[in-house]
Amino acid sequence: MTFEPGKEFMEKTKYGQPSPSSDQAKGLPYPPVELECSGTDCALDLPDPKGFNPADISVTDAISQRVSVRKYADKPLTLHELSYLLWCTQGVKSIKSHLATFRNVPSAGARHAFETYLLVNHVTGLIPGLYRFLAVDHQLVRMEAPDNIGDIITEACIKQKFVQTSAVTFIWTAATYRMTYRYGQRGYRYLHLDAGHVCQNLYLAAEAIDSGVCAIAAFDDDKLNQALHIDGHEQFAIYVATLGKKL
Repeated sequence: MTFEPGKEFMEKTKYGQPSPSSDQAKGLPYPPVELECSGTDCALDLPDPKGFNPADISVTDAISQRVSVRKYADKPLTLHELSYLLWCTQGVKSIKSHLATFRNVPSAGARHAFETYLLVNHVTGLIPGLYRFLAVDHQLVRMEAPDNIGDIITEACIKQKFVQTSAVTFIWTAATYRMTYRYGQRGYRYLHLDAGHVCQNLYLAAEAIDSGVCAIAAFDDDKLNQALHIDGHEQFAIYVATLGKKL
């Protein structure tokens, strides 16, 4: 028998495929719009992205100039620039009670199931290491990680060295229940679609700060999940992107 899990996934997540009612349809409580994070008393307030003035570049120019960049200048990203990029990719515009967030990227049913982790290599004002973005309050929290976390994440990304030569590497994880609560198993399709929306915003926003991006889908899922201390089921790494100043 041919082993074709990709085809099986597409078949079993077709719209209208018989499946149990979603938890939303059952009237169960909504999941939180953001996962809890320990150490929030040490959270760093990021600069207000509305006070940042990126280069005046048209959407058309940003789209036409966008290419994947794997070699970066030895120049740090500023904290204002990082704040702007986080706002462009997961910035919260408003919150509907405790039910949903409305952000700067589209998401199926406004579920916005992603959490953003950062491998910071070269950002002014930040100690290199692993961070998590708290989108609701626009803050950063430094995560507990070994001193060689850059080596560990590079290894998980199939030894792609530009993970460590970037100014910062974005790692998006999916909190699955935030999506499947409403859409059941079909929600897994939407998670992957949403990841593309987020990463494209990063590519385009980078053009306004003379930076380049390279999206990475080739990573060892288990190793990367372990590096982030997530279980790989209820929360798993879905997409990675490096970013740094252009040469």
